[in-house]
Amino acid sequence: MHIRGDHAELVVGGRLDVHSAADARTVLHSAVDDGVGDLVLDLSELDSWDATGLGVIMGAHRRAGRCGRRLVLRGVPPQMQRLLVATRLHRILAIEGGIGVESLPRV
Repeated sequence: MHIRGDHAELVVGGRLDVHSAADARTVLHSAVDDGVGDLVLDLSELDSWDATGLGVIMGAHRRAGRCGRRLVLRGVPPQMQRLLVATRLHRILAIEGGIGVESLPRV
């Protein structure tokens, strides 16, 4: 997993899973704490995430809210969009451009 960017926009790539969660959490929390306004999380380079990775995203979302910021997801890959819909998290998280639920293949 790799994360690059600053306190306004981060690009996450590789796998966000139990093995990379602690490092990702540290970077995301620092970005939230050090900035103002929206924090854009570009997931277009993300290969996969597991429940732990999704928990890291949700933790950053909650932390951003407590800091008066908003976490915005950009470039969410289709398989991860399906997971957000299945867990109904697409209703909670800010997703740039939204998710076209009707266009996602049924699983």
